[in-house]
Amino acid sequence: MSEFDRIRVLWPDHLGLARGKYLPTHLAAKGSGHAAAVFSLQYNRDFAPAPGSFIDAGFPDLHATMDPDSLRQGWDDAQTGVAVADLSMNHEPYKYSSRYALRQAITDWTDIGFTPKVGIELEAYVMEPDPDAPTGWKPWNTPGSFVYGTGPVVDPVGLLDDIMRTAKASGISVESINAEFDNAQFEMTLEYDDALKAADDAFLFRVLARERAMAHGLRMTFMGQPINELSGSGVHVNFSFLDADGNNPLADESADNGLSELAHQCLAGLCANHQAMAALLAPTINAYRRICMGGFAGVRASWGYDHRAVGNRVPPPRGAATRLENRTADGAVSIHLAIAAVLQAARLGVTQSLECPGPETGDGFENPVTDVLCGQSLPEALRMLEANQAFVDALGPELVANYVFVKDIEWERFTDANPTWANDDPTVATTWELNEYMPFH
Repeated sequence: MSEFDRIRVLWPDHLGLARGKYLPTHLAAKGSGHAAAVFSLQYNRDFAPAPGSFIDAGFPDLHATMDPDSLRQGWDDAQTGVAVADLSMNHEPYKYSSRYALRQAITDWTDIGFTPKVGIELEAYVMEPDPDAPTGWKPWNTPGSFVYGTGPVVDPVGLLDDIMRTAKASGISVESINAEFDNAQFEMTLEYDDALKAADDAFLFRVLARERAMAHGLRMTFMGQPINELSGSGVHVNFSFLDADGNNPLADESADNGLSELAHQCLAGLCANHQAMAALLAPTINAYRRICMGGFAGVRASWGYDHRAVGNRVPPPRGAATRLENRTADGAVSIHLAIAAVLQAARLGVTQSLECPGPETGDGFENPVTDVLCGQSLPEALRMLEANQAFVDALGPELVANYVFVKDIEWERFTDANPTWANDDPTVATTWELNEYMPFH
């Protein structure tokens, strides 16, 4: 750590935000204290007595501790390092933490002989200032943009070049960046890695990308549906495993489709727990604007071969490159929590020996293979989560209790501010939610 004079120690909270502190290098290894009451906060900083916040016990501390071996070059300046911390309380892991939930998911898979590998795809819009817009921001003016576009036509100030090179300097391996479907929308894909490293990379990458956009006078938002008339932004969680011999156990060359029994059980688990996962993968009120629009948002509890209108896609590569892709997550999702949820849902398919349903073979819109949908609003999704006790137990009942408590209050705040919500178009984002989420996601 001697090459840095300070360390930026960050950790994901219950909202997926990057909390933390700057610490002088000579003190960084000791970690730092943070009030556990942070885990009760709403976006507007209101406190509520959420489980795990210990507000009624005097606002005690939890402790953030980083692994010195995970330290990397920061993007503030050459003298600042950055690391992602674990949280503890009274020398025990803080079970309300999404990073703890991911560590537990990795351990649960390791215990049955497999090491999870993960790759994350992110989508986001770039916004520019507009004093006449309700939020003060409008989509970046890139009229020559087109799908899979690259270069100055889609990125006139070199923002994405800046992000890609800055990420590399910070040890984050970007696989690709390109213009996505709509004007000012981009897709950013990170390389495959061990599950925890992949989560940390994606978590830091979103902070880095937003802060580099700020340096250009722009805002990057990962909100699921920030612009009503345009397509939404999601997060795709790709995963596979290594077995004890270093082979990919999702592959079976003797099978007609190249997929092993393990792969089919994972798909069964993802479909069976689709509704429970959605409350975590679509964590905001705004997320359900994207889900209600359907399309490629992974709304259905389905899977298919190289199919983008299903909840879970099996990309074409086989053999060692075989992987599964969950497509439901909203762009504002907590990355660590999303990966933990997907891995635990898949694992339950294995431990419960679930039978895999048939794949989607049509277009996924007319006469789809299943009518099982995730919740169409945040409270509906939360109730589906609570109803699936096996999934709650796998993910962590402490974390789920905290999450549901906080999100129920978030919904109450929304309905208080928007009393006619039930009669409104479910696909249209309100000014309340744009102002609530866009500054943070």
